[in-house]
Amino acid sequence: MSDHAPFASVQLLLLFLRTILRIVLIPCKLIISLFRTIFPTGVLNSVDPNHRWRDDFHIATYFITGVSKYVWSVYSNRFQYWYLFEGQVKKNPNSLAISYPKPLAAKGEFELQQFTYLETYRIVLRLSYYLYNVHQVKPGDFVALDYTNKPMFIFLWFALWNIGATPAFLNYNILGQPLIHCIQTSNISQIFVDPQAAGPIKKTNDELEKSLPHTQLHFIDEDELFSNVLLNENYPTLRTDDSIRSPQTAKDFEAAMLIYTSGTTGLPKPAIMSWRKATIGCSLFGRIMRVTPGQTVFTAMPLYHSTAALLGVCAIFAHGGCVAISNKFSASTFWKQVCLTESTHIQYVGEVCRYLLNSPVSPYEKQHHVKIAYGNGLKQDIWKEFKERFNIGIIGEFYASTESPFATTSLQRGDFGIGACRNYGPIVSMVLSMQQCLVKVDPDDETIIYRNEKGFAEAPDVGQPGELLMRIFVPKRPETSFQGYMGNKKDTESKVVRDVFRKGDAWYRSGDLLKSDSNGLWYFMDRLGDTFRWKSENVSATEVENQIMSFTKTVILETVVVGVKLPSNEGRAGFAILRLQNKDMSIEDKLDLLNTLLPHLKENLPKYALPIFIKFADEIQLTHTHKVAKNIYRNQALPHGDDGSETVFWLCGYEKYQLLTDEDWSEIAKGTNKI
Repeated sequence: MSDHAPFASVQLLLLFLRTILRIVLIPCKLIISLFRTIFPTGVLNSVDPNHRWRDDFHIATYFITGVSKYVWSVYSNRFQYWYLFEGQVKKNPNSLAISYPKPLAAKGEFELQQFTYLETYRIVLRLSYYLYNVHQVKPGDFVALDYTNKPMFIFLWFALWNIGATPAFLNYNILGQPLIHCIQTSNISQIFVDPQAAGPIKKTNDELEKSLPHTQLHFIDEDELFSNVLLNENYPTLRTDDSIRSPQTAKDFEAAMLIYTSGTTGLPKPAIMSWRKATIGCSLFGRIMRVTPGQTVFTAMPLYHSTAALLGVCAIFAHGGCVAISNKFSASTFWKQVCLTESTHIQYVGEVCRYLLNSPVSPYEKQHHVKIAYGNGLKQDIWKEFKERFNIGIIGEFYASTESPFATTSLQRGDFGIGACRNYGPIVSMVLSMQQCLVKVDPDDETIIYRNEKGFAEAPDVGQPGELLMRIFVPKRPETSFQGYMGNKKDTESKVVRDVFRKGDAWYRSGDLLKSDSNGLWYFMDRLGDTFRWKSENVSATEVENQIMSFTKTVILETVVVGVKLPSNEGRAGFAILRLQNKDMSIEDKLDLLNTLLPHLKENLPKYALPIFIKFADEIQLTHTHKVAKNIYRNQALPHGDDGSETVFWLCGYEKYQLLTDEDWSEIAKGTNKI
């Protein structure tokens, strides 16, 4: 037999599969076209005022064609997002891909930088040559980006993909041991640093050189790089050969990128973002959010988070749209930038919506062309007010976490579905019921799934909170659905629960409580365990606890950290409970202790992770299973406890701990004291 016979057989198989897929797709497309002719949008709206049948049809038809094409890309080994991007360059070369309101020296003024798909592609190819030949970035390398929001972030990201390297997106706020841990666990060989974000990494530089002497730091001179390389038409280009970027051994559930998430280990974890999630997952999400060529999505979310990276850039590029990126969120210039970039969509997290509502009226907020705002965490109490004030017709609320294998979405119009994070009609709901479910949790310890006398989980009643689980379709190989965390087998396995509804099944644990209503809509309730969200960031309670205890174990015997809800604020603020060696310490001495501890916390924790409130306790309360009763502490009554006798301290202006007075609490509760 010829040496080429096996290869020829594979090619014949692929040709056969492609032919079958085309045979399937042709009638599907004809049916879709016929249905749209018979039932135009106006008719569907009249028979389905809540748009659920129409949305089901919109999702299902794309799912059939999109998944079929994706299956073909897997069989032909072209499933990496790079090929999807190249496809858009060919289809929409002159359409805008990136729009960037670059901040100028004059406050509130911007210079609009824009790049078409073809311009972006050529820049990426030049940058690829530069990285490969100047910095010796090679296929298979893990390379970190420590970058703020700007086009260079995307150029570096896609250049690494072109070369065949894996980008890792560092949160530029972290420093000290957490930063070293991120780099160490991800096998990072090089880090490209934005000078604008260099402060924390420079503070950690001595520790980095000692702990990771072989990791190279590169502080980018953007002006020089743009002039000499990116915009230099005579500079060489590099388009890596497909066999190098996409070896035959590649799998679609392998890492496309690493994004860091906080967790119960006390340190950030590199969550593996698979090619499957980046391609078909994000493409479907973009479809649901009505992203099409010629439309622009504005985001002020950090690109190192999955919201802006996956559900922003990847979802937008998959459909030939333009991503408009703000260097950082600013409530005062938000709508000006939206207008400047002519955006049709905006991304949000709940905190952003509240900040915008609390801001003075801007003339730009009535001049924009935004039709859809999508994100997560928009609370019901401000939902309608946000839509009405800023004249936004559709809210695209979703539920997702960085590492979760799937997401839920809700495209909300009118008054139906306010607050929901999952809102589908009967068809999609029926399909998703095989993949997503809610289960009861132990009433005494919400981190434990309730089991009945047969040892199996049960679904909660309508309106009753339950933990969201997502099915792992191949229980013996959970990595095919849930890739977990790089270099952290223990935490990866802790997110997988088995024998839930029958022996041998496996599910991903979200760690979040949701509830359903009588219409089948789902609503986010709360986070479980030791992670909470503050200032649009995930905070690891264990990480904060570890830093408190590393400062002194002789004075502080024990500490518990949770997140507490506050009026007029999104998320949960850090709340620490300390048990001291000396139970009789005076208030003055406690203040001295806290303000001595504060510099240590500032050196080792990002600002959003600092405990805002602290109280001292003689004993730490436990559950009947001898675990810390965190639910009790999460429901702390402020400012003085349930009986009004407790003394609580707070971090005033992030500068100094002081007693929490009634006046302080009144300002915090009204939102006039921004913490």
